[in-house]
Amino acid sequence: MTLKTELDDFRSAWTQRVGPDIASLVAGDIDDLRSSGLLDGVARPGDLLPALALPNAAGETVDLRALAALGPLVITFYRGGWCPYCNLELRSYQQRLGDFDRLGATLVAVSPETPDDTLDTAQKNALAFEVLSDVEGRLANALAIRFQLTPAIRALYEKFGHDLPTRNGDGRWSLPMPATFIVAKGGVIASVFADPDYRTRLDPEKALSAVAALSTAEAL
Repeated sequence: MTLKTELDDFRSAWTQRVGPDIASLVAGDIDDLRSSGLLDGVARPGDLLPALALPNAAGETVDLRALAALGPLVITFYRGGWCPYCNLELRSYQQRLGDFDRLGATLVAVSPETPDDTLDTAQKNALAFEVLSDVEGRLANALAIRFQLTPAIRALYEKFGHDLPTRNGDGRWSLPMPATFIVAKGGVIASVFADPDYRTRLDPEKALSAVAALSTAEAL
């Protein structure tokens, strides 16, 4: 089963469970985000990866540029361990981790959550790759994928028990747009997937193809 199939199946079941009013509210918010111009500012291929170091689930600091110096780097942003779509994505990437390793690529996942919460996410999904905390949204800001939740969506998340200001440790109701950045060895962004619709993610197979294309280009 592909990641897209899993995401679509969950979306269908969720829509039936929450009912048309909530489903319409979420769909309308996604449409508003898409038309807001949010995508216009997102980092593009050819841009240099920001020089930032982020804490991992164990609280150790991970330097992203240092990882990119070793070979291709795949950075996938997720909203948090509370998001079922994110957990489906993370598990899908874990299943293909060996393929990323064989291509010499490093895979990391990034969320705005604190290291304690990212540790829970890593353990829950049995992840063997780094799960990093984007403290105060610095990396998301630098890549221009961070946005503020609308009052209606904030109220919905509060109803569902998603206390983002506490989970993220910054007191703010903001999230990164789910996105995946393929970074070439040396730190230049080679390809970007970003979508305001958090129910859509880059399939690991496409990420692997992008990494393989980098290897092919280097060999020419």
